Amino acid sequence: MAERFYVGVDVGTGSVRAALVTGDGRLRCTAEEPITIWEPQPEHFVQSSTEIWHKCCAVVKKVTEGVQSEQVRGIGFDATCSLVVLDKSFQPLPVNQDGDAQRNIVMWMDHRAAEQATRITNSSHEVLRRVGGVMSQEMQPPKLLWLKENLKESCWDKAAHFFDLPDFLSWKATGLLTRSLCTLVCKWTYCPPDGWDATFWTSIGLEELLENNFSKIGSETSPPGSSLGKGLTMEAAGDLGLNPGTAVGASLIDAHAGGLGVIGADVKGFSLPCEHRSISSRMAMICGTSTCHMAISETPRFVPGVWGPYLSAMVPGLWLNEGGQSATGRLIDHVVKGHAGFTQLEAQVQQSVPFTGGNIYSYLNSHLGQMTKSGSPVDLLTSSLHVWPDFHGNRSPLADPTLKGMVTGLSLSQTLDDLALLYLATIQALALGTLHILDAMKKAGHDISALFLCGGLSKNVLFVQTHANATGLPVVLPDQTEAVLVGAAVLGACASRDYSTLQEAMEKMAKVGKVVQPERELQSFYERKYKVFLRLVSHQREYQALMEQR
Repeated sequence: MAERFYVGVDVGTGSVRAALVTGDGRLRCTAEEPITIWEPQPEHFVQSSTEIWHKCCAVVKKVTEGVQSEQVRGIGFDATCSLVVLDKSFQPLPVNQDGDAQRNIVMWMDHRAAEQATRITNSSHEVLRRVGGVMSQEMQPPKLLWLKENLKESCWDKAAHFFDLPDFLSWKATGLLTRSLCTLVCKWTYCPPDGWDATFWTSIGLEELLENNFSKIGSETSPPGSSLGKGLTMEAAGDLGLNPGTAVGASLIDAHAGGLGVIGADVKGFSLPCEHRSISSRMAMICGTSTCHMAISETPRFVPGVWGPYLSAMVPGLWLNEGGQSATGRLIDHVVKGHAGFTQLEAQVQQSVPFTGGNIYSYLNSHLGQMTKSGSPVDLLTSSLHVWPDFHGNRSPLADPTLKGMVTGLSLSQTLDDLALLYLATIQALALGTLHILDAMKKAGHDISALFLCGGLSKNVLFVQTHANATGLPVVLPDQTEAVLVGAAVLGACASRDYSTLQEAMEKMAKVGKVVQPERELQSFYERKYKVFLRLVSHQREYQALMEQR
């Protein structure tokens, strides 16, 4: 019998990627294409659904080249939770004042709707319990409200279809308007089994969305990985270079695909505390531009400041809590590239290319090692340097988009050593932010005993070890570095019915590559560092209150 393959397609913030994946989760090949991001105004980030679909087709054709089309049993899509707007003829509509219809996606990181999000939060509607009590501007209701209030004639009045980007891709592939429970539950306030809450949309001034059984935002839903209709349409199959009827799995948000690609792995033989427990004892961290923290449970748990509980949003039949940090990889880049010592860093990296591959972070990790005293852990270098990492607001567990970044312990020096220390302190702050989220989840009943990391930052050894040290938990890394692509392929594998359930496909296709244990001698250091971390935000709020006095 010819080998069976599954295609995973991942639309991230800045690129489209695809992978050809075997039944046991090995990546046979991958391909990547960049996608354009426009910033027409501050805090406005837009993309083109037409360009993204064309790039999806290009990468799928690349990874399936030389493979018999009948060997590809299924395809799955994941994407950022961005908002796609189409008219009644499924043509793109402009989402900015510039009027360019091809720029029809409001990106996930677009923060134009901050004021609308605050108004929705102040409504105190019951649905807000499932988003930690606070509506984020990164979710879809405030973005929809912004479009109505600012682009009524050019966009809102003409719009017939509002898609989350993963659901747009499913529609392009199958012609079906079925939405994934992942997108609707996590970003739109949908709540199975009850469905849409009409009173919520009416209360925030979007009563038009109730028309025709909520047809503009989704009348039909499907859990992740379920087979959509008859699979690829003739047109989509031609675009992608696959056979018509190839199984298509209901899509996922990109972070949730990463969760599928790691959290269900078989951990036998790795001496992990979660080995003989359910996957509810694991937390998946998808670490890239931002970071998502995924924990699942058999029963619903409300965690203040953390999104959820969401039923069947990642794994059918289980509840999901989703914490997150709005800027992680983006923050590290900002701190490092904005430092006065960055020019010197670039010069040093160029001289060390044979050893670092030209990677500035590999060089910084090595440089920090050289700065330590013999045998002393790198972590201790920042005893007097501390960072609060919410330069782009706090997603979890404080759910406060107004918070800003803080640094204490700076001197007049601007050397490469200073840059390296600030880089280290930033990574430590992100790890302590994860600990902050874990503490909130623990208080609500979660019992997490291991972290499962994937995404670009999981390739940074300092980032990984620091998370183990700061949280006191083992960190599990996947065997395949592109776990998000494996997760997307799991959707296609489940849809093909080659596996009986999504959990079976997860266990067969996700594999452990390495386990990083915490360095226990640093426990006291991070306990003290965490106390400073919590005081930083307390001080920031105190300063805000002082300045608001008249």
